[in-house]
Amino acid sequence: MGEGKKSSDNFKIKVGDGFPVEKALRKFKRMCDSYGIVKNYREREAYDKPSIKAKEKRENAEKRRRKTQSKARGTRSKI
Repeated sequence: MGEGKKSSDNFKIKVGDGFPVEKALRKFKRMCDSYGIVKNYREREAYDKPSIKAKEKRENAEKRRRKTQSKARGTRSKI
């Protein structure tokens, strides 16, 4: 599980002598982002019923639609 490989298993960051801890930590955070660990954790943190997910999806679509319409008209109204 080297640095460049994308795998769902563990990953390692090799830190040698004289390698700054801050730099290793930043590298670790970047790898967590690229593997989607934080996103996956937040999705699993709380269960949303399918009906709630569908409702949020419809609301977000409506919000996007209103936003594109207001941009096309050249006016901005409060959403």
